[in-house]
Amino acid sequence: MPKLKTHKGAKSRFHVTGSGKLMRTKCGKSHLRRKKAPRTKRLYDELMPVSSADKRRIRSLLPYA
Repeated sequence: MPKLKTHKGAKSRFHVTGSGKLMRTKCGKSHLRRKKAPRTKRLYDELMPVSSADKRRIRSLLPYA
């Protein structure tokens, strides 16, 4: 059985917690952030869990995560 390759784009976008949950960042973090309210900017800092509809697809992109 050959080794499976990790998808490098998925590797940079998703993180796996110690308990095995897949976490992602919110979109819209980097561009046009200056005009947003401080509260809105703080909300971008936290990670969100990946939706259950996408979990299986992302797990296949990260075989050793």
